[in-house]
Amino acid sequence: MKLIMKTEFDNLRLNPLHTYSTDSNGEKQVVKVYCAEVLIAKKIKHKKSIRYFGLDTYPEYITTKDVYTRST
Repeated sequence: MKLIMKTEFDNLRLNPLHTYSTDSNGEKQVVKVYCAEVLIAKKIKHKKSIRYFGLDTYPEYITTKDVYTRST
């Protein structure tokens, strides 16, 4: 995994095709994003530090805003 930007992580987390889970332990919080049960990204918040990580192939999972809009 490599460091990614917050906006890229948010794109992966908010994608309706992906699921995510959170885990808190004291001062450390971890958010993991999955696509078909494969871990594709994670956010680690420890005290005041926040780091975002993604697979080397994470750009394949990023989508455009069109996925989030609903047609009426």
